[in-house]
Amino acid sequence: MKPSIVDTPAWQALARHAETLRGKHLRQLFADDPERFARFSLETDGLLFDYSKQRVDAETLRLLAELARQADVAGWIERMFAGEPVNVSENRAALHVALRSGAARWPLPSGEDAMPGIRAGRERMRAFCDAVRGGTLRGYSGEPIRAVVNIGIGGSDLGPRMATAALAAYAHPSLRIRYVSNLDAADLAPVLEELDPRSTLFIVTSKTFTTPETLTNAKSARDWLLAAAGDAADAAMARQFAAVTANAGEALRFGIAGDRLFEFRDWVGGRFSLWSPVGLPLALAIGMDGFERMLAGAERMDRHFREAPAERNLPLLMALIGLWNIDFLGAWNLSISPYSQSLRWLPEYLQQLDMESNGKSRRPDGTPVGAHTAPVVWGGAGSNTQHAYFQLLHQGDWLIPSDFIAFAESDQPLPGHHDRLLANCLAQAEALAFGSDDGAPLRACSGNQPSSTLLLPRLTPETLGQLVAAYEHKVCAQAAIWGINPFDQWGAELGKKLAARLLPALTTATPVDTDTSTAGLIDWLRRHRRNA
Repeated sequence: MKPSIVDTPAWQALARHAETLRGKHLRQLFADDPERFARFSLETDGLLFDYSKQRVDAETLRLLAELARQADVAGWIERMFAGEPVNVSENRAALHVALRSGAARWPLPSGEDAMPGIRAGRERMRAFCDAVRGGTLRGYSGEPIRAVVNIGIGGSDLGPRMATAALAAYAHPSLRIRYVSNLDAADLAPVLEELDPRSTLFIVTSKTFTTPETLTNAKSARDWLLAAAGDAADAAMARQFAAVTANAGEALRFGIAGDRLFEFRDWVGGRFSLWSPVGLPLALAIGMDGFERMLAGAERMDRHFREAPAERNLPLLMALIGLWNIDFLGAWNLSISPYSQSLRWLPEYLQQLDMESNGKSRRPDGTPVGAHTAPVVWGGAGSNTQHAYFQLLHQGDWLIPSDFIAFAESDQPLPGHHDRLLANCLAQAEALAFGSDDGAPLRACSGNQPSSTLLLPRLTPETLGQLVAAYEHKVCAQAAIWGINPFDQWGAELGKKLAARLLPALTTATPVDTDTSTAGLIDWLRRHRRNA
């Protein structure tokens, strides 16, 4: 294993540089350089990235680019695109980029061409979507499908859920798409109450098809459907349950029919799986043509990320500026503020993408990173956020960078709305950067809160693909610099193991070996149940 990134000359140079820049306010940085916006913004393929309100100067960017060079980010990118096992702890490739490729061939190190399987998967998705959307695939009683319920969790839920909401303007007018993820029955039960079993299709999405939360919900949904179908239960199961998984055997054992099974490879990570058949509910919502437009937008960002030099590489700049904020300015939060109600699920999606990928303090060989990694990601849709947490950003004493995302045109236009929305977005970024001082101490805002702004012409399948791919590559580039593996999640697995061990104590009062606090909590819960 190579030395930690914190021991490199570039890291040490950045630490010294941070001391010289720490006392400079954004007001001064703008005053010193009238051309600052032109120097510190980048446009690629219609997406504008303005980072002039970040606390950086030309020397910061030069040193950050050198850090990327010393970390061999370019080499890591090539290894990922080549299908080498960059997921080193599981000895797997991470080839989500191939899923959105239009290339004729994508040779893997084994000699296999990935593209025939990818194209065949897309064609199966297209046929299925056409059948559902066109009304030829029908429920057990002959009713056309009017509702689709995706049952998954984590990467099997957040990506397609976010994208389905984002692209609602492109959705089929008479097909409702619902998502159920939480093990709490309060998530599934209200959905079942409002749907008709004769016209509801369930998609069980699970890479392993062993995830307890997903299987519990799937079994309850299956019981609900089969109870309603009665003598037609076999037909209901064959027609109205589909599965998306990398474990076909388990899906077949659950009762999924072979022609309702959509497989993907184990080199598709859950957090990066929107582009695979995991995106099936989204494709049902917007049609396969729309889904492939999203793939095309992401592919354009892939090419840019792979080919552009560090100083003009949008995802890499996002990564480097984020790392600068975390490790050299001490900003351990990141606020995501899309000024688009359609992107209301984006902050939650990015929470998993960033924190589950890079929330690690050790490198794959077990040695410490030696630096802080993923920020705490949070946020919400503007302008609601202005009346929730922006007060803290303006007058609290935490350094909290922000990402603002906005569109020149609205995807759901109403007269008089969008210009006001954009004015609020731009005003918040300005206020965070420059603050105000009207002489009244309680009204003073110190400013100097860094932010980046991403602007796109409008929210379309293509621009959504661009945006999501940019954040994916940002996270992976940061992982490459810190020397961590963004494709595993061993910490997330620990709680699942403990839950399985504690379950018997809750269901049958079986004694378990646990700490006194947990034992006391279990005892209290059992004593306060009505049927105890």
